Amino acid sequence: MTHRSAVVFMTLFVSLSGCAKDRSLAPPADSEQMTITVKVPDELKARTLEAMYRSATCKRITHGASGQRIELQGYHGIEVQLEQQGESDLYQVRLPMDGGGACQWHLSNVTFGVAYVDPGRFGESVTYGTGGGVVVMFDNNRPSRSPGLPKKVDGDLIIKKDYYPWLSETFLGGYKKDINLAGEGSGYFFYKAVHARQIYFEPVLHSRYAVRSEGAKVHKVGSYMKFIYPDGSIAANGHYRPDFRKLQAIRQAAENK
Repeated sequence: MTHRSAVVFMTLFVSLSGCAKDRSLAPPADSEQMTITVKVPDELKARTLEAMYRSATCKRITHGASGQRIELQGYHGIEVQLEQQGESDLYQVRLPMDGGGACQWHLSNVTFGVAYVDPGRFGESVTYGTGGGVVVMFDNNRPSRSPGLPKKVDGDLIIKKDYYPWLSETFLGGYKKDINLAGEGSGYFFYKAVHARQIYFEPVLHSRYAVRSEGAKVHKVGSYMKFIYPDGSIAANGHYRPDFRKLQAIRQAAENK
C-alpha cells in the first residue's frame, strides 16, 4: 500500500469509528493484501470502491419480530479511490485482508466498477444510471448489495466483460434521461472468491453500438418500454433491459462484414 493510500485508508476508518476507539482498524504490517485492478476505457472512470470489514468479536445487536435479542457480526464500511498506475489505463488499490485492531476485523466484501466520466455529453440533464459494477465476497456474509447468487471462483479472479451504451428515457413519474452500461445480467456481476488475493476487471466498451430506450408515456395495458437497437430494429416486449445477446449479435455481424 502506498503511503498516500495508507493515510487515506486509516483516516477513513478513524472517522467512521468515531469515539469507539476499540473499533478502529489497525492492520498488522504482515497482513495479506487484496489487490484490485481495473482497466478503464477512455470514456469511463473507476468508481469509488466500497469495502466492508466484519468482526466476530465486536457484535452488533438487533431484535427479532418477537423482541428476542440477536447478535450479528459487527461491520465497518469504507470508501477508497483507486489510483492510476503511472500513465496507463490501469487503476489499482490494495486492501489488507486482516483489519486487525481490538475487533479483529477481516475483509468481507468489496463493490467497485466503472461509470461514464461525462454523462452530459449524451444530452442536457443526462445522468449516469446503472451498470458496470462488480461485487466480490470473501466470506459467508452476504453483502448489502447482493444481486442474486454469487458465482464461486477458486483462486484469483479475472473478469472481462462487454458493455454497450444504453441511453434511457422515462416519462411516467417525472421525466428522466440516463446513460447506462448495458451488459450481461442485471448490472452487477457477483462472485464469491474466498481464496482470491488478486482481482482484475476489464470492461470492454463498444461505443459504436449504442442502444436507446423510451419508456411508456401513459399507463396502459400493453404499453411497454421500447428499445431501438444499433441496427435500427425495434423491440417492445415487456423487458426492462436491453437484450444483451442481440447487441452482441449485431456487433459481431457488423464486424464480420
